[in-house]
Amino acid sequence: MDSQTASAERTVRDAPTKATLKPNALGVLGILFFVLSGQAPLTGIAGAAPISVALGNGSGTPAAYLLAGAVILLFSVGFVAMGRHVVDAGAFYTYIGTGLGRTAGAGSASVALFAYCVIQAAMYGLYGSIVSGLVADHTPLHVPWWVCTLLTMAVVQALGSAGIEMGARVLAVFVLAEFSILLVFGLVTLVKGGGPEGLGVADSFSPAAALQGAPGVAVMFAVASMFGFEATAIYGEEAKEPKKTVPRATYLSVIVVTAFFALTSWMLISAYGASKAPAAASTALASGDSAGFVFAPIAGAFGGWINDVLPILLATSLFAGILTFHNSANRYLFSLGRDRQLPVSLCRLNSRLAPWTAGCVQTVIAVLLVLPFALAGKDPVLTLFSWFSGLAVLAMMLLYLLTSVSVVVFFRRRRVDGRMWNTLIAPVLGALGLAGAIWLILANFTTLIGGEASTALWLVLSVPAVLALGVANERLRRRRTAPDAR
Repeated sequence: MDSQTASAERTVRDAPTKATLKPNALGVLGILFFVLSGQAPLTGIAGAAPISVALGNGSGTPAAYLLAGAVILLFSVGFVAMGRHVVDAGAFYTYIGTGLGRTAGAGSASVALFAYCVIQAAMYGLYGSIVSGLVADHTPLHVPWWVCTLLTMAVVQALGSAGIEMGARVLAVFVLAEFSILLVFGLVTLVKGGGPEGLGVADSFSPAAALQGAPGVAVMFAVASMFGFEATAIYGEEAKEPKKTVPRATYLSVIVVTAFFALTSWMLISAYGASKAPAAASTALASGDSAGFVFAPIAGAFGGWINDVLPILLATSLFAGILTFHNSANRYLFSLGRDRQLPVSLCRLNSRLAPWTAGCVQTVIAVLLVLPFALAGKDPVLTLFSWFSGLAVLAMMLLYLLTSVSVVVFFRRRRVDGRMWNTLIAPVLGALGLAGAIWLILANFTTLIGGEASTALWLVLSVPAVLALGVANERLRRRRTAPDAR
Protein backbone atom coordinates (compact mmCIF):
# COMPACT_ATOMS: atom_id res chain seq x y z
CA MET A 1 0.00 0.00 0.00
CA ASP A 2 1.55 3.35 -1.00
CA SER A 3 1.75 6.33 1.38
CA GLN A 4 -1.03 8.26 -0.43
CA THR A 5 -3.48 5.37 -0.03
CA ALA A 6 -2.55 4.90 3.62
CA SER A 7 -2.96 8.60 4.27
CA ALA A 8 -6.38 8.62 2.60
CA GLU A 9 -7.54 5.65 4.68
CA ARG A 10 -6.45 7.36 7.88
CA THR A 11 -8.25 10.54 6.87
CA VAL A 12 -11.49 8.62 6.35
CA ARG A 13 -11.01 6.77 9.64
CA ASP A 14 -10.45 10.06 11.48
CA ALA A 15 -13.39 11.91 9.90
CA PRO A 16 -16.51 12.52 12.02
CA THR A 17 -19.33 10.05 11.50
CA LYS A 18 -22.75 11.14 10.22
CA ALA A 19 -24.81 9.76 13.12
CA THR A 20 -27.34 12.29 14.35
CA LEU A 21 -29.76 12.38 17.26
CA LYS A 22 -33.52 12.69 16.75
CA PRO A 23 -34.31 16.19 15.44
CA ASN A 24 -37.30 18.36 16.43
CA ALA A 25 -38.00 16.29 19.54
CA LEU A 26 -37.87 19.00 22.21
CA GLY A 27 -39.39 22.46 22.62
CA VAL A 28 -38.50 25.19 25.12
CA LEU A 29 -40.49 23.59 27.96
CA GLY A 30 -39.03 20.14 27.32
CA ILE A 31 -35.49 21.50 27.57
CA LEU A 32 -36.47 23.57 30.60
CA PHE A 33 -37.65 20.45 32.44
CA PHE A 34 -34.30 18.77 31.78
CA VAL A 35 -32.50 21.81 33.22
CA LEU A 36 -34.73 22.11 36.29
CA SER A 37 -34.50 18.40 37.01
CA GLY A 38 -30.71 18.55 36.79
CA GLN A 39 -30.72 21.34 39.36
CA ALA A 40 -33.08 19.29 41.57
CA PRO A 41 -34.81 22.27 43.25
CA LEU A 42 -35.87 20.47 46.42
CA THR A 43 -32.47 18.81 46.79
CA GLY A 44 -30.72 22.13 46.21
CA ILE A 45 -32.80 23.94 48.81
CA ALA A 46 -32.78 21.16 51.41
CA GLY A 47 -29.07 20.50 50.95
CA ALA A 48 -27.51 23.93 50.40
CA ALA A 49 -29.76 26.50 52.09
CA PRO A 50 -29.23 25.27 55.70
CA ILE A 51 -25.44 25.31 55.26
CA SER A 52 -25.46 28.76 53.66
CA VAL A 53 -27.64 30.20 56.43
CA ALA A 54 -25.66 28.53 59.23
CA LEU A 55 -22.09 28.90 57.94
CA GLY A 56 -22.39 31.61 55.27
CA ASN A 57 -23.99 35.03 55.51
CA GLY A 58 -27.05 34.02 57.53
CA SER A 59 -30.18 35.89 56.56
CA GLY A 60 -28.31 37.37 53.56
CA THR A 61 -28.35 34.00 51.76
CA PRO A 62 -31.07 35.11 49.23
CA ALA A 63 -28.79 37.93 48.08
CA ALA A 64 -26.08 35.34 47.36
CA TYR A 65 -28.48 33.53 45.00
CA LEU A 66 -29.15 36.79 43.16
CA LEU A 67 -25.41 37.45 42.80
CA ALA A 68 -24.75 33.93 41.53
CA GLY A 69 -27.66 34.25 39.10
CA ALA A 70 -26.27 37.54 37.79
CA VAL A 71 -22.88 35.94 37.09
CA ILE A 72 -24.48 32.97 35.32
CA LEU A 73 -26.72 35.31 33.32
CA LEU A 74 -23.67 37.24 32.11
CA PHE A 75 -22.05 33.96 31.13
CA SER A 76 -25.23 32.94 29.30
CA VAL A 77 -25.10 35.98 27.01
CA GLY A 78 -21.91 34.81 25.30
CA PHE A 79 -22.91 31.16 25.62
CA VAL A 80 -26.12 31.84 23.70
CA ALA A 81 -24.38 34.04 21.11
CA MET A 82 -21.94 31.25 20.27
CA GLY A 83 -24.75 28.70 20.32
CA ARG A 84 -26.27 30.40 17.26
CA HIS A 85 -23.18 29.34 15.30
CA VAL A 86 -22.39 25.99 16.95
CA VAL A 87 -25.08 23.31 17.46
CA ASP A 88 -23.79 20.00 18.79
CA ALA A 89 -24.56 17.52 21.57
CA GLY A 90 -21.00 18.06 22.84
CA ALA A 91 -21.87 21.59 24.05
CA PHE A 92 -18.84 22.74 26.10
CA TYR A 93 -16.50 20.40 24.28
CA THR A 94 -17.56 21.78 20.91
CA TYR A 95 -17.66 25.41 22.06
CA ILE A 96 -14.20 25.33 23.65
CA GLY A 97 -12.76 23.31 20.77
CA THR A 98 -14.11 25.79 18.24
CA GLY A 99 -12.74 28.82 20.09
CA LEU A 100 -9.53 27.56 21.66
CA GLY A 101 -8.58 24.62 19.44
CA ARG A 102 -9.18 20.87 19.34
CA THR A 103 -6.64 20.11 22.07
CA ALA A 104 -8.32 22.44 24.57
CA GLY A 105 -11.67 21.08 23.44
CA ALA A 106 -10.59 17.49 24.03
CA GLY A 107 -9.35 18.34 27.52
CA SER A 108 -12.59 20.12 28.33
CA ALA A 109 -14.59 17.16 27.02
CA SER A 110 -12.91 14.92 29.58
CA VAL A 111 -13.68 17.39 32.35
CA ALA A 112 -17.31 17.75 31.24
CA LEU A 113 -17.86 14.01 31.07
CA PHE A 114 -16.13 13.65 34.43
CA ALA A 115 -18.35 16.34 35.99
CA TYR A 116 -21.61 14.83 34.74
CA CYS A 117 -20.65 11.33 35.80
CA VAL A 118 -19.50 12.28 39.31
CA ILE A 119 -22.53 14.50 40.01
CA GLN A 120 -24.76 11.63 38.95
CA ALA A 121 -22.85 9.26 41.22
CA ALA A 122 -23.16 11.77 44.06
CA MET A 123 -26.93 11.94 43.58
CA TYR A 124 -27.09 8.14 43.52
CA GLY A 125 -25.50 8.12 46.98
CA LEU A 126 -28.04 10.49 48.52
CA TYR A 127 -30.89 8.87 46.59
CA GLY A 128 -29.98 5.37 47.76
CA SER A 129 -29.83 6.53 51.36
CA ILE A 130 -33.23 8.26 51.20
CA VAL A 131 -34.99 5.42 49.39
CA SER A 132 -33.52 2.86 51.77
CA GLY A 133 -34.89 4.91 54.67
CA LEU A 134 -38.31 5.20 53.03
CA VAL A 135 -38.47 1.43 52.50
CA ALA A 136 -37.53 0.83 56.15
CA ASP A 137 -40.13 3.35 57.34
CA HIS A 138 -43.03 2.00 55.31
CA THR A 139 -42.29 -1.73 55.04
CA PRO A 140 -40.71 -4.41 57.26
CA LEU A 141 -37.77 -4.63 54.83
CA HIS A 142 -34.28 -3.24 55.42
CA VAL A 143 -32.66 -2.81 52.02
CA PRO A 144 -29.06 -1.55 51.77
CA TRP A 145 -28.72 1.81 50.02
CA TRP A 146 -26.59 0.36 47.24
CA VAL A 147 -29.30 -2.17 46.30
CA CYS A 148 -31.76 0.70 45.76
CA THR A 149 -29.12 2.50 43.73
CA LEU A 150 -28.30 -0.45 41.46
CA LEU A 151 -31.97 -1.15 40.78
CA THR A 152 -32.50 2.51 39.90
CA MET A 153 -29.55 2.42 37.50
CA ALA A 154 -31.42 -0.22 35.49
CA VAL A 155 -34.54 1.96 35.40
CA VAL A 156 -32.53 5.03 34.33
CA GLN A 157 -30.86 3.02 31.57
CA ALA A 158 -34.26 1.89 30.30
CA LEU A 159 -35.72 5.41 30.34
CA GLY A 160 -32.65 6.84 28.65
CA SER A 161 -33.00 4.28 25.87
CA ALA A 162 -36.73 4.96 25.47
CA GLY A 163 -36.04 8.26 23.73
CA ILE A 164 -35.68 11.87 24.71
CA GLU A 165 -39.45 12.55 24.65
CA MET A 166 -40.13 9.84 27.25
CA GLY A 167 -37.45 11.27 29.52
CA ALA A 168 -38.93 14.76 29.20
CA ARG A 169 -42.40 13.49 30.16
CA VAL A 170 -41.13 11.66 33.25
CA LEU A 171 -39.09 14.67 34.34
CA ALA A 172 -42.03 17.02 33.82
CA VAL A 173 -44.10 15.11 36.40
CA PHE A 174 -41.35 14.97 39.03
CA VAL A 175 -40.12 18.53 38.55
CA LEU A 176 -43.62 20.04 38.66
CA ALA A 177 -44.34 18.19 41.91
CA GLU A 178 -41.30 19.42 43.83
CA PHE A 179 -41.24 22.85 42.18
CA SER A 180 -44.92 23.47 42.89
CA ILE A 181 -44.86 22.65 46.60
CA LEU A 182 -41.87 24.92 47.24
CA LEU A 183 -43.27 27.69 45.08
CA VAL A 184 -46.67 27.55 46.78
CA PHE A 185 -44.96 27.67 50.19
CA GLY A 186 -42.96 30.70 49.11
CA LEU A 187 -45.94 32.55 47.65
CA VAL A 188 -48.22 31.77 50.62
CA THR A 189 -45.59 33.01 53.07
CA LEU A 190 -45.01 36.10 50.95
CA VAL A 191 -48.73 36.94 50.76
CA LYS A 192 -49.11 36.47 54.52
CA GLY A 193 -46.37 39.03 55.07
CA GLY A 194 -43.69 36.65 56.22
CA GLY A 195 -43.07 35.15 59.64
CA PRO A 196 -42.72 36.56 63.17
CA GLU A 197 -40.42 39.38 62.07
CA GLY A 198 -42.19 40.18 58.81
CA LEU A 199 -40.71 39.78 55.34
CA GLY A 200 -37.34 41.20 56.36
CA VAL A 201 -36.43 42.56 52.93
CA ALA A 202 -33.48 44.56 54.25
CA ASP A 203 -32.36 41.62 56.41
CA SER A 204 -31.96 39.45 53.30
CA PHE A 205 -31.16 41.78 50.41
CA SER A 206 -29.37 44.86 51.74
CA PRO A 207 -25.62 45.19 51.07
CA ALA A 208 -24.95 44.88 54.80
CA ALA A 209 -26.89 41.61 54.97
CA ALA A 210 -25.22 40.21 51.86
CA LEU A 211 -21.72 40.93 53.23
CA GLN A 212 -22.23 39.73 56.81
CA GLY A 213 -20.68 36.54 58.15
CA ALA A 214 -18.90 34.48 55.47
CA PRO A 215 -20.47 35.62 52.18
CA GLY A 216 -17.98 33.56 50.19
CA VAL A 217 -19.46 30.34 51.56
CA ALA A 218 -23.00 31.45 50.66
CA VAL A 219 -22.02 32.50 47.13
CA MET A 220 -20.18 29.20 46.66
CA PHE A 221 -23.27 27.15 47.53
CA ALA A 222 -25.48 29.47 45.45
CA VAL A 223 -23.27 28.94 42.40
CA ALA A 224 -23.35 25.20 43.04
CA SER A 225 -27.16 25.33 42.95
CA MET A 226 -27.01 26.66 39.37
CA PHE A 227 -25.24 23.51 38.14
CA GLY A 228 -26.92 22.04 35.07
CA PHE A 229 -28.41 25.01 33.21
CA GLU A 230 -25.90 24.54 30.36
CA ALA A 231 -27.77 21.37 29.38
CA THR A 232 -29.82 23.61 27.10
CA ALA A 233 -27.03 23.44 24.53
CA ILE A 234 -26.55 19.68 24.90
CA TYR A 235 -30.05 19.12 23.52
CA GLY A 236 -29.57 21.55 20.62
CA GLU A 237 -29.55 18.76 18.02
CA GLU A 238 -32.84 17.43 19.33
CA ALA A 239 -34.53 20.82 19.73
CA LYS A 240 -37.14 22.35 17.46
CA GLU A 241 -35.54 25.36 15.76
CA PRO A 242 -32.42 25.19 17.98
CA LYS A 243 -31.24 28.71 17.14
CA LYS A 244 -34.42 30.03 18.75
CA THR A 245 -35.28 27.31 21.24
CA VAL A 246 -31.89 26.98 22.95
CA PRO A 247 -31.43 30.73 23.68
CA ARG A 248 -34.97 31.01 25.03
CA ALA A 249 -34.57 27.91 27.18
CA THR A 250 -31.18 29.11 28.49
CA TYR A 251 -32.33 32.56 29.55
CA LEU A 252 -35.61 31.22 30.92
CA SER A 253 -33.87 28.54 32.98
CA VAL A 254 -31.36 30.97 34.52
CA ILE A 255 -34.05 33.51 35.41
CA VAL A 256 -36.50 30.91 36.75
CA VAL A 257 -33.87 29.11 38.84
CA THR A 258 -32.42 32.33 40.27
CA ALA A 259 -35.83 33.71 41.18
CA PHE A 260 -36.93 30.36 42.62
CA PHE A 261 -33.92 29.88 44.90
CA ALA A 262 -33.89 33.52 46.01
CA LEU A 263 -37.62 33.51 46.82
CA THR A 264 -37.64 30.12 48.55
CA SER A 265 -34.58 30.83 50.71
CA TRP A 266 -35.97 34.29 51.58
CA MET A 267 -39.31 32.85 52.69
CA LEU A 268 -37.60 30.10 54.71
CA ILE A 269 -35.59 32.73 56.58
CA SER A 270 -38.69 34.89 56.99
CA ALA A 271 -40.66 31.93 58.38
CA TYR A 272 -38.14 31.61 61.21
CA GLY A 273 -37.38 35.30 61.52
CA ALA A 274 -34.14 36.80 60.23
CA SER A 275 -32.62 36.96 63.71
CA LYS A 276 -33.45 33.32 64.53
CA ALA A 277 -32.86 31.57 61.19
CA PRO A 278 -29.05 31.12 61.53
CA ALA A 279 -29.45 29.45 64.94
CA ALA A 280 -32.22 27.19 63.60
CA ALA A 281 -30.04 26.18 60.63
CA SER A 282 -27.08 25.48 62.94
CA THR A 283 -29.27 23.31 65.16
CA ALA A 284 -30.50 21.34 62.14
CA LEU A 285 -26.92 20.76 60.94
CA ALA A 286 -25.79 19.67 64.40
CA SER A 287 -28.64 17.16 64.62
CA GLY A 288 -27.59 15.57 61.33
CA ASP A 289 -30.93 16.45 59.72
CA SER A 290 -30.22 19.60 57.74
CA ALA A 291 -33.34 19.07 55.63
CA GLY A 292 -35.38 19.59 58.80
CA PHE A 293 -34.57 23.30 58.56
CA VAL A 294 -36.51 23.35 55.28
CA PHE A 295 -39.20 20.81 56.05
CA ALA A 296 -40.34 22.31 59.39
CA PRO A 297 -41.69 25.66 58.09
CA ILE A 298 -43.29 23.94 55.08
CA ALA A 299 -45.07 21.55 57.45
CA GLY A 300 -46.08 24.56 59.53
CA ALA A 301 -47.68 26.12 56.46
CA PHE A 302 -49.40 23.00 55.06
CA GLY A 303 -49.82 20.66 58.03
CA GLY A 304 -47.97 17.63 59.40
CA TRP A 305 -48.99 15.39 56.51
CA ILE A 306 -46.39 17.13 54.36
CA ASN A 307 -43.62 15.48 56.41
CA ASP A 308 -44.59 12.17 54.82
CA VAL A 309 -44.66 13.67 51.31
CA LEU A 310 -41.45 15.71 51.32
CA PRO A 311 -39.03 12.75 51.68
CA ILE A 312 -40.75 11.09 48.73
CA LEU A 313 -40.47 14.30 46.69
CA LEU A 314 -36.81 14.55 47.69
CA ALA A 315 -36.28 11.03 46.30
CA THR A 316 -38.10 11.84 43.05
CA SER A 317 -36.14 15.11 42.82
CA LEU A 318 -32.91 13.14 42.95
CA PHE A 319 -34.22 10.57 40.47
CA ALA A 320 -35.03 13.35 38.01
CA GLY A 321 -31.53 14.78 38.39
CA ILE A 322 -29.96 11.35 37.93
CA LEU A 323 -31.90 10.79 34.70
CA THR A 324 -30.93 14.22 33.41
CA PHE A 325 -27.22 13.70 34.01
CA HIS A 326 -27.42 10.24 32.48
CA ASN A 327 -28.77 11.86 29.31
CA SER A 328 -26.17 14.62 29.42
CA ALA A 329 -23.25 12.23 29.89
CA ASN A 330 -24.32 9.78 27.21
CA ARG A 331 -24.69 12.63 24.72
CA TYR A 332 -21.15 13.69 25.48
CA LEU A 333 -19.98 10.13 24.89
CA PHE A 334 -22.01 10.03 21.68
CA SER A 335 -20.49 13.32 20.47
CA LEU A 336 -16.94 12.22 21.32
CA GLY A 337 -17.47 8.98 19.43
CA ARG A 338 -18.88 10.82 16.45
CA ASP A 339 -15.81 13.09 16.40
CA ARG A 340 -13.49 10.06 16.73
CA GLN A 341 -12.17 11.20 20.10
CA LEU A 342 -13.47 7.92 21.53
CA PRO A 343 -14.44 4.64 19.81
CA VAL A 344 -16.95 5.24 17.02
CA SER A 345 -19.17 2.47 18.41
CA LEU A 346 -20.41 5.03 20.95
CA CYS A 347 -22.39 6.60 18.09
CA ARG A 348 -24.66 3.58 17.80
CA LEU A 349 -28.33 4.63 18.11
CA ASN A 350 -31.35 2.47 18.84
CA SER A 351 -34.65 2.51 16.94
CA ARG A 352 -35.77 5.60 18.89
CA LEU A 353 -32.63 7.49 17.84
CA ALA A 354 -31.35 7.48 21.43
CA PRO A 355 -27.63 6.85 22.15
CA TRP A 356 -27.71 3.15 22.97
CA THR A 357 -24.04 2.20 23.37
CA ALA A 358 -23.15 5.52 25.01
CA GLY A 359 -26.01 5.03 27.47
CA CYS A 360 -24.79 1.55 28.40
CA VAL A 361 -21.24 2.84 28.88
CA GLN A 362 -22.49 5.69 31.05
CA THR A 363 -24.39 3.25 33.26
CA VAL A 364 -21.26 1.10 33.63
CA ILE A 365 -19.30 4.22 34.65
CA ALA A 366 -21.96 4.97 37.28
CA VAL A 367 -21.64 1.45 38.69
CA LEU A 368 -17.84 1.74 38.82
CA LEU A 369 -18.04 5.08 40.66
CA VAL A 370 -20.61 3.94 43.22
CA LEU A 371 -19.46 0.37 43.89
CA PRO A 372 -16.20 1.19 45.77
CA PHE A 373 -18.14 3.20 48.36
CA ALA A 374 -20.58 0.31 48.82
CA LEU A 375 -17.81 -2.29 49.13
CA ALA A 376 -15.92 -0.12 51.64
CA GLY A 377 -19.05 0.39 53.73
CA LYS A 378 -18.82 4.19 53.48
CA ASP A 379 -21.68 6.47 54.42
CA PRO A 380 -23.22 7.37 51.03
CA VAL A 381 -24.21 10.88 52.16
CA LEU A 382 -21.09 11.95 54.05
CA THR A 383 -18.68 10.55 51.44
CA LEU A 384 -20.13 9.72 48.02
CA PHE A 385 -22.63 12.58 47.89
CA SER A 386 -20.56 15.23 49.67
CA TRP A 387 -17.25 14.53 47.95
CA PHE A 388 -18.49 14.05 44.42
CA SER A 389 -20.98 16.94 44.40
CA GLY A 390 -18.24 19.38 45.43
CA LEU A 391 -15.89 17.89 42.87
CA ALA A 392 -18.47 18.22 40.09
CA VAL A 393 -19.15 21.87 40.91
CA LEU A 394 -15.44 22.72 40.74
CA ALA A 395 -15.05 20.91 37.40
CA MET A 396 -18.11 22.60 35.91
CA MET A 397 -17.02 26.09 37.02
CA LEU A 398 -13.72 25.51 35.21
CA LEU A 399 -15.67 24.63 32.06
CA TYR A 400 -17.81 27.75 32.38
CA LEU A 401 -14.66 29.85 32.61
CA LEU A 402 -13.01 28.18 29.60
CA THR A 403 -16.21 28.61 27.61
CA SER A 404 -16.34 32.34 28.38
CA VAL A 405 -12.76 32.73 27.17
CA SER A 406 -13.57 30.66 24.09
CA VAL A 407 -16.54 32.89 23.26
CA VAL A 408 -14.35 36.00 23.30
CA VAL A 409 -11.66 34.36 21.15
CA PHE A 410 -14.20 32.91 18.70
CA PHE A 411 -15.88 36.23 17.97
CA ARG A 412 -12.58 38.13 17.77
CA ARG A 413 -11.34 35.68 15.14
CA ARG A 414 -14.60 35.31 13.25
CA ARG A 415 -16.43 38.58 12.81
CA VAL A 416 -19.82 36.92 12.48
CA ASP A 417 -21.54 38.98 15.20
CA GLY A 418 -20.87 42.66 15.74
CA ARG A 419 -22.72 43.02 19.07
CA MET A 420 -20.04 44.08 21.59
CA TRP A 421 -22.20 43.36 24.64
CA ASN A 422 -22.99 39.81 23.54
CA THR A 423 -19.58 38.84 22.22
CA LEU A 424 -17.11 40.73 24.44
CA ILE A 425 -18.38 42.76 27.40
CA ALA A 426 -20.79 40.25 28.95
CA PRO A 427 -18.47 37.23 28.39
CA VAL A 428 -15.54 39.09 29.97
CA LEU A 429 -17.62 40.17 32.97
CA GLY A 430 -18.95 36.62 33.25
CA ALA A 431 -15.42 35.21 33.11
CA LEU A 432 -14.31 37.53 35.92
CA GLY A 433 -17.29 36.47 38.03
CA LEU A 434 -16.61 32.80 37.33
CA ALA A 435 -12.93 33.20 38.21
CA GLY A 436 -14.04 34.70 41.52
CA ALA A 437 -16.43 31.80 42.06
CA ILE A 438 -13.64 29.27 41.42
CA TRP A 439 -11.45 31.09 43.94
CA LEU A 440 -14.25 30.94 46.52
CA ILE A 441 -14.80 27.23 45.84
CA LEU A 442 -11.10 26.44 46.25
CA ALA A 443 -10.84 28.57 49.41
CA ASN A 444 -13.85 26.84 50.96
CA PHE A 445 -13.59 23.41 49.35
CA THR A 446 -13.24 21.54 52.63
CA THR A 447 -16.52 23.09 53.76
CA LEU A 448 -18.16 22.29 50.43
CA ILE A 449 -17.34 18.57 50.63
CA GLY A 450 -17.68 18.28 54.39
CA GLY A 451 -14.42 16.33 54.51
CA GLU A 452 -10.81 16.59 55.60
CA ALA A 453 -8.16 18.82 53.99
CA SER A 454 -6.27 15.82 52.59
CA THR A 455 -9.43 14.51 50.92
CA ALA A 456 -10.15 17.98 49.53
CA LEU A 457 -6.64 18.19 48.06
CA TRP A 458 -6.91 14.87 46.22
CA LEU A 459 -10.33 15.76 44.86
CA VAL A 460 -9.17 19.18 43.64
CA LEU A 461 -6.11 17.67 41.93
CA SER A 462 -8.28 15.18 40.07
CA VAL A 463 -9.77 17.98 37.92
CA PRO A 464 -6.49 19.10 36.26
CA ALA A 465 -5.50 15.43 36.05
CA VAL A 466 -8.62 14.63 34.01
CA LEU A 467 -8.01 17.71 31.85
CA ALA A 468 -4.45 16.51 31.17
CA LEU A 469 -5.69 13.02 30.27
CA GLY A 470 -8.05 14.51 27.69
CA VAL A 471 -5.27 16.57 26.17
CA ALA A 472 -2.92 13.56 26.09
CA ASN A 473 -5.58 11.42 24.44
CA GLU A 474 -6.05 14.02 21.70
CA ARG A 475 -2.32 14.24 21.01
CA LEU A 476 -2.00 10.46 20.84
CA ARG A 477 -4.96 10.31 18.49
CA ARG A 478 -3.30 12.84 16.19
CA ARG A 479 -0.09 10.85 16.15
CA ARG A 480 -1.96 7.66 15.27
CA THR A 481 -3.79 9.34 12.40
CA ALA A 482 -0.98 11.57 11.08
CA PRO A 483 0.15 10.85 7.50
CA ASP A 484 3.39 8.91 7.08
CA ALA A 485 6.45 11.08 6.71
CA ARG A 486 7.63 8.81 3.93
